[in-house]
Amino acid sequence: MGSKVMSVQDGNLDEDVLRSSVPVVLDFSAEWCGPCRKMAPIMEEIASEFEGKAKVGTVDMGLSQEAALRFSILSVPTVLFIKDGKVRDQVVGLAHKTALVARLQRLL
Repeated sequence: MGSKVMSVQDGNLDEDVLRSSVPVVLDFSAEWCGPCRKMAPIMEEIASEFEGKAKVGTVDMGLSQEAALRFSILSVPTVLFIKDGKVRDQVVGLAHKTALVARLQRLL
């Protein structure tokens, strides 16, 4: 079974995130970041639970610096909640699944 979390890079940011017809939970992370690795399974769970209602994506800061600059991401992990092309909420640092789900549900 493959990942339900989409890989977002500079090239697909506009199409897959900003023009999405459903809300997007976008996780900015880095390979070297321990808390980011802890967030990965949480993002997978959210992607599975909200399949069809929302998208979940991850941006590797090492591969997509333009996306990080565009959203002024200064630390990882940072999770953005995007709806209709606009950032509606964000969480900086390691977060519990319940907190992330509550923020996502406000956008649905």
